Amino acid sequence: MEWINSIFFEHSALQAIIILSLTTAIGISLGKIRIGGISLGVTFVFFMGIVAGHLGISLNPDMLNYAESFGLVLFVYSLGLQVGPGFFSAFRKEGIQLNLLGLIVILLGTAMAIIISYASQIPLKDMIGVLCGATTNTPALGAAQQTLKQLGQEASSAALSCAVTYPLGVVGVILAVIVIKKLIARPQDMDIKQEDDPNQTYIAAFQVHNPGIYGKRIETLANDSHTKFVISRLWRKGKVSIPSRETILMENDRILVVTIEKDMPILTMLFGEQENRDWNKEDIDWNSIDRELVSSYIVVTRPEINGRRLGSLRLRNAYDINVSRVLRSGVKLLATPDLVLQLGDRLTVVGDAAAIKQVEKILGNTVTSLKEPNLAAIFVGIVMGLILGSIPIAIPGIDTPVKLGLAGGPIVVGILVGCFGPRLHMRIYTTRSANLMLRAIGLSLYLACLGIDAGAHFFETVMRPEGAAWIGIGFAITLIPVILVGWIALRFSKMDFRTTCGMLCGSMANPMALSYVNDTYQGSNQASVSYATVYPLAMFIRVILAQIILMIFI
Repeated sequence: MEWINSIFFEHSALQAIIILSLTTAIGISLGKIRIGGISLGVTFVFFMGIVAGHLGISLNPDMLNYAESFGLVLFVYSLGLQVGPGFFSAFRKEGIQLNLLGLIVILLGTAMAIIISYASQIPLKDMIGVLCGATTNTPALGAAQQTLKQLGQEASSAALSCAVTYPLGVVGVILAVIVIKKLIARPQDMDIKQEDDPNQTYIAAFQVHNPGIYGKRIETLANDSHTKFVISRLWRKGKVSIPSRETILMENDRILVVTIEKDMPILTMLFGEQENRDWNKEDIDWNSIDRELVSSYIVVTRPEINGRRLGSLRLRNAYDINVSRVLRSGVKLLATPDLVLQLGDRLTVVGDAAAIKQVEKILGNTVTSLKEPNLAAIFVGIVMGLILGSIPIAIPGIDTPVKLGLAGGPIVVGILVGCFGPRLHMRIYTTRSANLMLRAIGLSLYLACLGIDAGAHFFETVMRPEGAAWIGIGFAITLIPVILVGWIALRFSKMDFRTTCGMLCGSMANPMALSYVNDTYQGSNQASVSYATVYPLAMFIRVILAQIILMIFI
């Protein structure tokens, strides 16, 4: 039986893989159990790690540190890639508000830690560990430990106080979300927010009855009205055609227009009369509208097209077809000439069947090729993120430079690559299932390693008086600011529930709570977007505050 002992208890690469795999598998399985309608999901992996550590199971320290770091990096980078395409548009709309609310969460928790430290005579170096555990922020703990060492202080107690408060830091945010849902959120707060995307399409048919536009080119009308629209079809005297920007509109022309819903009143005044038929239903058979034209979907799969502007392809002039709209990650975009195409975009093309076949050759339309993710781009992006996170940032008055670290750097680069990668002709497309797989593997590794590392002395410390005090104080630091700011966000800032939860999880640097929100309240990406909007600044602020507090008050 010695071989069994060597597999499970002797430090080796094989032992590390087996222990992490078992911890993850058991944790995920138990996390599916619902108690009172609530399940912890992947977060339960962390608690299984604590149990394993308490039972005396340990890993090689270097192996443990590697797996924990790589898991965290993989999770945050994949999250950045997912939310990157919509990150900056969300930031323009409500990002400042989200970050201000997140900053309130951070300042409230920090102020509570300082006040309680002085009121209870708990050493500040221990209280900083409590604060880092309560906010599940290991990069801040690392920065605090480096500062303590530079100040000639012992740093191990900060790590221990962080370990015992970390579990309730994880659970505390989830409990706060549940409290907000049960006691504060109203039914209208639970509605899935429909983003007022400036490119979200709306289809309508018009009869041209405005004498002021008779005999004018479509291009002239578009320039004079300063309104974006695409005329997909034109019916004149019983015949249908594909209009171009040079087409001249005449009285009684009937046109099918793809535009933005908020611009409908302007276009009604421009063209003269809108038909009553609803052209935005999902079940419309576009090929039955007329027999002379074919409406088809073509997917962009050729790498050469990635990052190209739609107008630069000159598809209308070369093939006499019209691209009316583009579907990207479930969002319908207006097919304007300046729209930058990405791999995976699905174009709605209207024209002759033979012409559409030619356009397919230009764009690719081989969906199977998209199922192979470009792993080189993923790992290059991770390297760039780690380099960014390692850059020391000098802050006036602080001797130790501040770094974004393993979490901050990769998520910032992931967001930038997800948003601007196609413009630089980077092939970053991954299927949704592939992205979810990367995130799940990364988060599971991270949680399992954290649990095993904290589990060795967890229950021993909990039973000591100071351990119980740390846990209670940490739980208060977790719960109070989150619930208070959640109430402010829902009642005064008029934010919806999912966006509020994402902001709170991001301000607390808690990916496990975000995973719980996404699993429990599905149907929207709002929580992930608001999380990524708040997370980089929140992480940076917490790392800085941990160092500043120690330098000022010790």
